Amino acid sequence: MNAVHIIRNAQGHYWGKGKRWVDGSDTNRVLLHSHRDEAVNTVFELSSRDIELRCDVLALNLCDDKLPKLDVSDVPLPDAGDDEETAALEDAPLEN
Repeated sequence: MNAVHIIRNAQGHYWGKGKRWVDGSDTNRVLLHSHRDEAVNTVFELSSRDIELRCDVLALNLCDDKLPKLDVSDVPLPDAGDDEETAALEDAPLEN
């Protein structure tokens, strides 16, 4: 099993590959960090733009190179609109 780190905010949203928050219903859209310090740096960058942001860095083990099922947030996403460019970024392969 491979360990990865993901970012979850106080509303239960996960930081996504398209550089926006996702609800966790589609685990392929969640950004995976192979090292904890990369995830912490991302939290630092996000919180420098939004000083009220509260996040956790979660360590998870991949099962068959996929994330386990995540808790889906009931809170609506801040920017629920989808565009083709974001979808293309989210479908890009993970960089290690």
